[in-house]
Amino acid sequence: MKQALLIIDVQNDYFENGRMELVSPQQALTQINKLEVSFKTRDLPIIYIQHIKNDPKANFFGRGTKGALLHSNLKVDKAAIVIEKHYPNSFFKTDLKELLESLEIEQVVITGMMTHMCVDSTTRASSELGYDPIVISDATATRNLAYRGDNVSAENVQKAFLAALQVFAQVITAKEYLG
Repeated sequence: MKQALLIIDVQNDYFENGRMELVSPQQALTQINKLEVSFKTRDLPIIYIQHIKNDPKANFFGRGTKGALLHSNLKVDKAAIVIEKHYPNSFFKTDLKELLESLEIEQVVITGMMTHMCVDSTTRASSELGYDPIVISDATATRNLAYRGDNVSAENVQKAFLAALQVFAQVITAKEYLG
């Protein structure tokens, strides 16, 4: 089954001193880097998804800002495939599906940020489109949330969303994937 690695929204605004700092994004990036090496070694496609907001008043990921840039520790080169998106679902109003079809991809391996938003919506869409997704749990990151005045820790957000994604995808660690 031919695979592609999706790296969703690993952008500066999610890291230290960014406009929407997540909990433990660097640990997720470390696992993503291991997966990049594996996919490059096997000559399998890596697709970087970059969320850009066109609104100049955007609170993060504003077009042309340092925060919207892909993180410098990613192994992006001139031949890299980068898809710009404007919504949480990486398939919505992008050419991701057409690209995967042209590359004859049967399965996507999903990593990135934020687990509760873009990773979630992209995973669900990839399942609905028949891409038999694998989510690499420790190659994703999220943030603390609140609900009805209660704080929900990033750890609990992460666990809840990964638990729910098991309905749509295989959810495993990078070590389990890489063997």
